[in-house]
Amino acid sequence: MTEPPTRTEMSADDLTVWSSVATMLERLPAALDSQLQRDSGLTHFEYGVLYALDAAPDRTLRLSTIADYASCTLSRLSRAVSRMESRGWVERVIDPRDGRFTLGVLTAQGHDKVADSTPGHNALVHSLVFDVLTRNQATQLGIASRKISTAIGREKTWTPPMNPENEEA
Repeated sequence: MTEPPTRTEMSADDLTVWSSVATMLERLPAALDSQLQRDSGLTHFEYGVLYALDAAPDRTLRLSTIADYASCTLSRLSRAVSRMESRGWVERVIDPRDGRFTLGVLTAQGHDKVADSTPGHNALVHSLVFDVLTRNQATQLGIASRKISTAIGREKTWTPPMNPENEEA
């Protein structure tokens, strides 16, 4: 009788699932970056920062909060914010409530960049994810993704604000 696989081995079924996940993790970011670079001159990372700011109250967030949401270092975020500042999309200001923190503030030009970039990005996300899955599969993908993200780290993740316009009737 064959012993069940140990934690250091993968069963054939696990390897099949893992190879699919690993392939998607390689291909999806590349596809998102390619579309955003081509159509908007943004990386997916930059788009995510702009989008989070656009959705935030007063279009303002602490940079440390954005770094947590993006699972990145403050150094990586600072380089991206510098690029976006030079394009007029974001401003940095000292947090008036606590001078130890820096705020990222989306400018009117930054808001316009998000508004211009979002339709093409959403179209690609729909074609690559939602159009190829049933509603139930998409829901399960969301649940599985959150569980895996939590297993990786319990840091707070970005959750889109509820928008009644986006809810299905």
